[in-house]
Amino acid sequence: MSIGPDQVAAVPEPAGVPAPDDVKGILHPDEQARHRSLARLPAGPEIGRFVEWYWSVRWDLRGRPPYYAEVLSYPCVNVTFERTATRTGGFVNGVSTTRYIRELSEVGETFGVRFRAGGFGAFTGLDVGSFRDAAVPLAEVLPEADGLTERVLSVPSDQQRRTIIEDFFAGRETDDDPTYRLVLCIVEAMEHDPELTRVDQVTERFDVPIRTLQRMFRRYIGAGPKWVLRRYRLQDGADLLARGHIEDLAALAAELGYFDQAHFSREFAAEVGMAPLEYAKNSIRSRNEVTSKVLPIKK
Repeated sequence: MSIGPDQVAAVPEPAGVPAPDDVKGILHPDEQARHRSLARLPAGPEIGRFVEWYWSVRWDLRGRPPYYAEVLSYPCVNVTFERTATRTGGFVNGVSTTRYIRELSEVGETFGVRFRAGGFGAFTGLDVGSFRDAAVPLAEVLPEADGLTERVLSVPSDQQRRTIIEDFFAGRETDDDPTYRLVLCIVEAMEHDPELTRVDQVTERFDVPIRTLQRMFRRYIGAGPKWVLRRYRLQDGADLLARGHIEDLAALAAELGYFDQAHFSREFAAEVGMAPLEYAKNSIRSRNEVTSKVLPIKK
């Protein structure tokens, strides 16, 4: 049964902060965890229509070589407040359609606002397609946010930073946006329904013409619906491989909606930088190294 645009009555509630062991989208999660800390905070009720959660990353690699953290980013905008050896300031980070690689060196921290898919476009009224694969200074995008970065970075705790940001954003007038509600429902289905692997399935379920769907996604997401579907399925695949699901790669490829194992392996290698089996072995080796340092070796 299809779901027409007029049947999307309300914005779905945010899923809430992921469990600590939920690292979907983070590549080489065990290895990466050895180089930085990661914390997440829930969004408050006033801004929860648009914001998924807040996150913070801190690292201290003094006397150690830089580490390059890799992520298969979600289809959403992140606003970040950063103080690092390579850049400091507030930034609007558009959807990253390739593997996102961030150098961590010396001492640094980033406090981020992860907007819901389509949320930044609905909240600001801006076409987020212009931010695709780019990080733009916050004050250039939102001139009224001039000085916000300094206020956020002037306080030490994540809770204080969240309060400052929510107080700032809470005063912004926002109209009801039925297109955003529809986009959010579609993206939520794409993320959580593994049977959605083709765009024609999406257009049929939500009764939206393909051209309309493409325009909506460019305006609110910054990338096309086909890319969003493939990104979610690649995230699923990388997450399963990192957890050791390597018994049957052909079955995994079919489960993710790929024509065959060869198509999955080629796309995975192009996006992640290594073949699926190599990635799984690398993840298992990193996890074993972490375990060996935590648990005493029995003699």
